Amino acid sequence: MAKVSTEQLLQEGLPTTGQLKKELKRVRYNSGFSGMLRSTIGILVTVAAIAVLIAVLLLPVLQIYGTSMSPTLEEGNIVVSVKGTKFRTGEVVAFYYNNKILVKRVIANPGEWVDIDQEGRVYVNNVKLDEPYIETFAYGETNIELPYQVPDSRIFVMGDNRDASIDSRNTSVGCVSDEQIVGKIVFRIWPVKEAGPVK
Repeated sequence: MAKVSTEQLLQEGLPTTGQLKKELKRVRYNSGFSGMLRSTIGILVTVAAIAVLIAVLLLPVLQIYGTSMSPTLEEGNIVVSVKGTKFRTGEVVAFYYNNKILVKRVIANPGEWVDIDQEGRVYVNNVKLDEPYIETFAYGETNIELPYQVPDSRIFVMGDNRDASIDSRNTSVGCVSDEQIVGKIVFRIWPVKEAGPVK
């Protein structure tokens, strides 16, 4: 078999052995890089999907609108909530109401009796609540008959800005059922200078 020189290959327009080796090396490199890129994108998409599922199902992130929870939460605050259906008096919860999400404070649980005096001070089972989060007490938009017993599977909620909040004191909102609950507000993440637990 006759040996073909590099000059003959070049004259005929065919690649040399060196050129073929170089091209093979380039193809292998590109193939490895694109495989690594596809793998990295796949991992990032999976991580993002898991993060979205956690955010939606376990830790919903919410933005506060309005002033009904002032001064505890102000308009524009961004908070994280935790899913759940068992709440203690004083905890802050988010719930669905007429295709919106409202945020209020738990005042009483099922079966408990709520009473409010004319100055706006709240009593649960005849014991006055200690409410350090309230700046100004107000009777507010109250049209329920007091004292009021919280129905089964519901919680009685009120906003911290008692004069502006429409809440369980008013039949237009009423007590909140388990099905309405989004979760308990546990942490403020925005603004950064006010980041921390919500109490």
